[in-house]
Amino acid sequence: MLCLRNPGNQRSLHFLAIFSQSKHQNRSLSFFAIQNPYVNPNREPFLPHPLPKPDSIPSTPFGQQKSCNVISSNRVITNHIRSGDLNSALRVFESMTVKTTVTWNSMLAGYSNRRGKIKVARQLFDRIPEPDIFSYNIMLACYLHNADVESARLFFDQMPVKDTASWNTMISGFSQNGMMDQARKLFLVMPVRNSVSWNAMISGYVESGDLDLAKQLFEVAPVRSVVAWTAMITGFMKFGKIELAEKYFEEMPMKNLVTWNAMIAGYIENCQAENGLKLFKRMVESGFRPNPSSLSSVLLGCSNLSALKLGKQVHQLICKSPVSSNITAGTSLLSMYCKCGDLEDAWKLFLVMPQKDVVTWNAMISGYAQHGAGEKALYLFDKMRDEGMKPDWITFVAVLSACNHAGFVDLGIEYFNSMVRDYGVEAKPDHYTCVVDLLGRAGKLVEAVDLIKKMPFKPHSAIFGTLLGACRIHKNLELAEFAAKNLLNLDPESAAGYVQLANVYAAMNRWDHVAMVRRSMKDNKVIKTPGYSWIEVKSVVHEFRSGDRIHPELAFIHEKLNELERKMRLAGYVPDLEYALHDVGEEQKKQILLRHSEKLAIAYGLIRMPLGTPIRVFKNLRVCGDCHSATKYISAIEGRVIIVRDTTRFHHFRQGECSCGDYW
Repeated sequence: MLCLRNPGNQRSLHFLAIFSQSKHQNRSLSFFAIQNPYVNPNREPFLPHPLPKPDSIPSTPFGQQKSCNVISSNRVITNHIRSGDLNSALRVFESMTVKTTVTWNSMLAGYSNRRGKIKVARQLFDRIPEPDIFSYNIMLACYLHNADVESARLFFDQMPVKDTASWNTMISGFSQNGMMDQARKLFLVMPVRNSVSWNAMISGYVESGDLDLAKQLFEVAPVRSVVAWTAMITGFMKFGKIELAEKYFEEMPMKNLVTWNAMIAGYIENCQAENGLKLFKRMVESGFRPNPSSLSSVLLGCSNLSALKLGKQVHQLICKSPVSSNITAGTSLLSMYCKCGDLEDAWKLFLVMPQKDVVTWNAMISGYAQHGAGEKALYLFDKMRDEGMKPDWITFVAVLSACNHAGFVDLGIEYFNSMVRDYGVEAKPDHYTCVVDLLGRAGKLVEAVDLIKKMPFKPHSAIFGTLLGACRIHKNLELAEFAAKNLLNLDPESAAGYVQLANVYAAMNRWDHVAMVRRSMKDNKVIKTPGYSWIEVKSVVHEFRSGDRIHPELAFIHEKLNELERKMRLAGYVPDLEYALHDVGEEQKKQILLRHSEKLAIAYGLIRMPLGTPIRVFKNLRVCGDCHSATKYISAIEGRVIIVRDTTRFHHFRQGECSCGDYW
């Protein structure tokens, strides 16, 4: 098992320490060779050959001087193209009195790599006095680079001569556009196949979701390159076949950085963050240097585990590597700080980032929104516009979320309406979900239902789940039953639908209906996700369930909770029995509430965390209303800052107040 757990509900993160007391501690990462994270190495490039070598022109006894001039000019053209300066390359090209086919091919390659230059590229190709196979292959790649598959096929059929690269380019074009039937037909009739041919087909089947055909082809391939192995691993992870991905990963004879990244990202995406982080450590120890893609995945894993200390170690790793100024790595780091509850460090990082793209702005706006700082989020949105950054649909999800958590109902509706009108951003289901939540939290349940009915597409399950949650807050049984019925019609296995409806009945003391819902869950074999909370103390994550009986320090935790309960009662705290969702006596309900997972985690933090250190607790479900009230009292009694993250937002408790203003 890669997932290290001890019997006391603790997940040790010591094995993930990047800077241990070893030879790696002072090792500079500044020389790390970083691959381009934006290139998918499982796709063979459309351009089947590198830029032609300018020095491939044969010299003759009578024309060495002229030949040297041509070679020199070709090199200048190639350098301009590689640096992205197509205009300078063209000026040199037009000034040349003698041009070889290599000269023409170099210029053609420059145009073929630019989207939207297909017409100019074809005109240039038609001017080549003696086009060779390189000329034809570059032009073919140009069509495919511009997604003109039909013209590419016509051009391919008319080519006077084809080499293996020609066939591979056309097959790759078909497979990358999801046209696997055409790719397969071409693959079967091509005269000679090489590893690139097999890679293109295997990757194509993986991307189209046909893992069975990909696997069949992989097994009969005469040579299995690292690209083919990585494509299979990526496919298995994409469809949740983790054991097969692990099997292939361990069996493959050679791995590259992309292979490691595929496995790490796959673990994270399949909710196995601990396994992903441990594999990252193994990758670094194997001598591979993380690139922005690697770091983005591991930071997402830190966010999912709320492992702030490990995230800060990754931050050190980034600072000592060439990706320190990379936008992707910086944005992932910023997002990690936000999701781990450290908004202050997130903002400091945002300010010093030398470059920001729309994803960076979205991450910071979303961070403020999740922490309930609605005004700051909206200020940042205005600043983003003022600096000329165009918002996208994700920006507006963050903006609407900010309005939602801050209770800015009218302003949220205005942003929703202006999204299409002023910014040309089409409303998506996520935007409607935000607005339904915005209206529902404010008690405008009828307006929320009206909005659902007016949606231009069929409502998805999250819409009705959101409405059901609002009905629970406002105890609207009629609309709760309406929302639950629609939710379970769309997603019969939704445990949340049953649980939320049962909670509404329980809040109204309709215990017969609660029992009926629970029987229905059992009959339909729906399993409720158990609620739990966790806290990181000295690089160890301690996990608690309600009524926990496993943690080795449970006696001290109960003693601390009993002490807190006495002090809270003296301060005016009264347990809210509505959140004890069991048909038992009043005293038993009070004991159930006192042993909720949030309170257990907070009590442990008070025992083990040094004074002056914020206590950060994370929960996999919505925070309990009684726990929310109790935590306000605890923060005042203990003089501690307590930060609680649940499924929707952060709550910052300080001196008896919560950042949400009791609107959540």
